Amino acid sequence: MIKTIALPLTVAVAAIGIALASSPAVADRAVPIPAPAGDVVPTAQPRVAVFAGGCFWGMQAIFERVKGVTGVTAGYAGGSAATATYDQVSTEGTGHAEAIRITYDPRVVSYGTLLRVYFSVATDPTSLDREGPDSGPSYRTAIFPQNAAQRGVAAAYIAQLTRAKAFRRPIVTKLESGRFFPAESYHQYFYDKNPNHPYIVTWDKPKVAAFRAVFPQLAK
Repeated sequence: MIKTIALPLTVAVAAIGIALASSPAVADRAVPIPAPAGDVVPTAQPRVAVFAGGCFWGMQAIFERVKGVTGVTAGYAGGSAATATYDQVSTEGTGHAEAIRITYDPRVVSYGTLLRVYFSVATDPTSLDREGPDSGPSYRTAIFPQNAAQRGVAAAYIAQLTRAKAFRRPIVTKLESGRFFPAESYHQYFYDKNPNHPYIVTWDKPKVAAFRAVFPQLAK
């Protein structure tokens, strides 16, 4: 897999500028996209959101830094329990997507705000089965609503962004169903444990930096 290629660190650092310059999604994220017109009604109880959008290392790193998020787990969604392992998901034949499960306090951050971060800096919603250097259906951009309210807000937001032409290309993010299964322990908080890993330096640190630049009020 591309994520495990060991490039010299100097090459990885130099590649950051290339990645930023060549990605249309990064250009689209130069300013925050509009907030959702509607949102899930806040409650006092913790809530869960499940998103897929490329490598879960970077997704986890972004959302763990959002105020109101109390936990983020890397894992797999869209397939069965029997195939929810990295080796099997990497074959691109399981139906799973690399995903994250976010636990959040809706009194601090809303589901709609999490969606706004997701579409702005966490993934390229116009790229089909590809994010950064990774390709295949396990790297697709997908939302797994946990209830009818989340499904309604997510669908309405995609329609809103489409009408507003928020991106230069059509949004391909799908709303899907399926259980979430945690990934292996070595994938959890990989960004924090391996800050100098070439993949992290090249592809994920620019996303975290973009989150802090675009949403400073949301950063922990």
